[in-house]
Amino acid sequence: MGADRERFSTATRLKALGEQAAARVYRAQARRAPRRSRLTGRAALLALVVCSLVVALAYPMRQWVSQRSEIAEQQREAEQARRAVEKLRDEKARWQDPAYVERQAREHLHFLKPGETGYTVVGGGSYDSSRPRGQGMADRAWYSNLWEGVDRVDSRD
Repeated sequence: MGADRERFSTATRLKALGEQAAARVYRAQARRAPRRSRLTGRAALLALVVCSLVVALAYPMRQWVSQRSEIAEQQREAEQARRAVEKLRDEKARWQDPAYVERQAREHLHFLKPGETGYTVVGGGSYDSSRPRGQGMADRAWYSNLWEGVDRVDSRD
């Protein structure tokens, strides 16, 4: 029973110590000044400055983004123009070659060298019925297109 008394006295002591600690905490909280708001003057000023910066920088940032997209578009167009210029330079170089000029004149204008005999078959060749009328004008000689135009005008009168 002596051990029970020691345990009881230890439990009693712990209870007393707990009550004393709780009383001290309660007194410390009572002495503390009333809690102030978390939003201090400095925090409010900082929030105002941050909001002002966001508002002040929003329009320039939007302009910057739109200008970047315009720059990218201009660069794409410049690249397309460079490719077109390169193509035209290649074509110009081809036209500087007399053999190319001669071949084009023979194909499109039906030119002949002196002493050659040219034959033109009217209505000959393969006729593609799937091609609409008037589309084959580039395939024919220029004088055929001219006479067809004159015939059309004469038929209207």
